Amino acid sequence: MKNIVIIGGSKGIGNAILLQQLETNFVYNISRNSPDITHPNLKHFSADVLQDSLPEIETIDTLIYCPGSINLKPIGSLSIDDFRNDFEINVIGAVKAIQKYLPVLKKGTNPSIVLFSTVAAKLGMPFHASIATAKAGIEGLVKSLGAELASVVRINAIAPTITETSLAAGILRNDRMKENMVERHPMKGYLKPEEVASMTGFLISENAKSISGQVFEMDYGIVTFKI
Repeated sequence: MKNIVIIGGSKGIGNAILLQQLETNFVYNISRNSPDITHPNLKHFSADVLQDSLPEIETIDTLIYCPGSINLKPIGSLSIDDFRNDFEINVIGAVKAIQKYLPVLKKGTNPSIVLFSTVAAKLGMPFHASIATAKAGIEGLVKSLGAELASVVRINAIAPTITETSLAAGILRNDRMKENMVERHPMKGYLKPEEVASMTGFLISENAKSISGQVFEMDYGIVTFKI
């Protein structure tokens, strides 16, 4: 049984990861709101990762940082604070968590870190300037720390396309928008959070012990294919 720390496991992709991992592992969840579940393998800490001190945890094998943002505006409508806030949520929060738990993580079993990017970091998409900039920072962090920690801790990222979560509710708010999103993707679909959770489960498993410093596109073909 692994000891897994999930930052942001109360909803969305983070919650899907939490629910899957509770089946076989012990999960420490850190988020402002508690998950809507009680389980003997779950311990929740209420905290804002950017504002509060992170709790002390004695044994950690895996760290998963899930908080993110979808802030879609034309460049002329994005303020400097928009860029700053997106960078804080996506990058600074991840760095804070890594710095806090790395000493304990290094002592773990097959220790690993999973972060989250976006397909918009590689595929130029209108109105994504702020979030794409922040997530490009995540990809750089994964590459750099992958090299720095190569013999000690694995670190990878997943770059999902649009995923059916509350964060994306505005983009998928009716059947027509959902159908348009399906048609935009060459493989005619978009992600469910459980798909991303399963990929996360693979990356933190023994089956992925040779993999580090990588960014995995879960894109339904939107980055990879032109059809």
